[in-house]
Amino acid sequence: MIKRDFHVHTTFCDGRSTAEEMVLAAISRGMDMIGFSGHAYTSRDVSWCMTLENTEKYIAEIRRLQHKYAGQIRILLGTEADYFSDGPLEGYDYKIGSVHYVEIGGRLHEIDDSADDHYRIAKEYCGGDLMALAELYYAQEANVLLRTGADVIGHFNLIEKFNEDDCMYDTSSERYRRAWQRAADVLLTYRKPFEINTGAISRGYRTEPYPSREMIEYIAERGGSFILSSDSHSTETLLYGFEEWETYAGRHGIKIMDSPLSLI
Repeated sequence: MIKRDFHVHTTFCDGRSTAEEMVLAAISRGMDMIGFSGHAYTSRDVSWCMTLENTEKYIAEIRRLQHKYAGQIRILLGTEADYFSDGPLEGYDYKIGSVHYVEIGGRLHEIDDSADDHYRIAKEYCGGDLMALAELYYAQEANVLLRTGADVIGHFNLIEKFNEDDCMYDTSSERYRRAWQRAADVLLTYRKPFEINTGAISRGYRTEPYPSREMIEYIAERGGSFILSSDSHSTETLLYGFEEWETYAGRHGIKIMDSPLSLI
């Protein structure tokens, strides 16, 4: 079983456990590597990301832990850069690039807060057409690496967070498939790994990771690779579901990277 997790949040942003608590939990689980990915500063919405002051404290704390626990576990200093992050992104061991908003009319609209937000945005800006909202999301997703310079593609289909059993978006429709496949095709040209992100499963929103099985297999068939990520916000969910999805990947010949550093 893979004993490495690189999508980990702490109390420096919207996590519930401290960085040292995460390290101690990782050691207790026999992990040989952990990567922290605090949400990079995004001035247009500071409700969930690190402030500029906290960014400095975060970097100093992860560096301190690297020295304190050297010989017990390898610790990487990463960040999760949103499409709209505008804080400093230099000096990290790796970056995850993610889309948490769509921008319409000069405003940012969250797509991972509630299902009601999707219907409201579609009604106010897309003539009630949810598929138009999905197309906007995937158009931004296609450019997330260009915008962030990231090393890993984070939760590719986050817009499906509230879409269990296709209750909002018909993911089997040609229009929906065309939107995400177009984005995936662009991102594949960068030769960066996509996450298999189990965060929405651990929090009870989904029964499949990001991306879905259909998307994973589409990406893999075109030479794409993956990295397992728990998107943990507390110690309890480190490595969540990794055994199941590592087995799935092995059964389907899907390439799982050892760490984000494999491509750096």
